[in-house]
Amino acid sequence: MAHDLRKLVRLCNGRAAQPSATVIDARTMQSAPESGARAGYDGYKRKKGAKTHIAVDTLGNLRAVLVTPAHEQERAQVAEICASVQKATGQGVQVAFADQGYTGEEPRRDAAKHGIELTVVKLPEARKGFVLLPRRGVVERSFAWMGRFRRLARDFERLAQHLAGYHWLSAIMLALHLLLPKSA
Repeated sequence: MAHDLRKLVRLCNGRAAQPSATVIDARTMQSAPESGARAGYDGYKRKKGAKTHIAVDTLGNLRAVLVTPAHEQERAQVAEICASVQKATGQGVQVAFADQGYTGEEPRRDAAKHGIELTVVKLPEARKGFVLLPRRGVVERSFAWMGRFRRLARDFERLAQHLAGYHWLSAIMLALHLLLPKSA
C-alpha cells in the first residue's frame, strides 16, 4: 500500500513512478526506559538511544528504514539500506546521495553491489554559518516531518521493528496528506 501511495505522489508531482535517485541519512533518537538493552551510545551526538537510518526519494517519500543501536556506524548500514531501496523500487535507483558519515571505500563498494553509485555530498571548505547542502535538505525535511509525530519524538518502543513501523505509518499519513485536494 505504501508503495502505491508513493507512486501516486510522484505521478501527481509530474515525476516518474519509480525514482532513479535516493538520499540516505541517519538520526539518533533519545531512548526511554522501554528501549532497554537495545539502546546504544552515540558519542558524536552524546545521546543514548537508537539510530534510525532512512532512505527517501528526491521528493522526500520514505523508501527504506533501518533501526540500529546508536553506536552503530552509518557507513556499516549502507548494504542493508541499498538492498531495501532496490527491493522497494524494483532495482530502479542508480545513485544515492549521503553526508560525510558515509565516506570510505567500503560503503561505496556495498552500494555498488546493489547497482547504486554512492555520492557523498561534502561541506564547502570555507563556510560561515549554516550551509544547506545540495540534495541533503530532502532527507532532513523528511526527518522533520516525521518528528512531528509524537511517537517519533523519542525511542519509546521495546522492539526496533515497532519503531520502524511508526516511521512507515507516519510516512503513509504524510503521503495521504499530500494527495488530499487543496481547499481554496
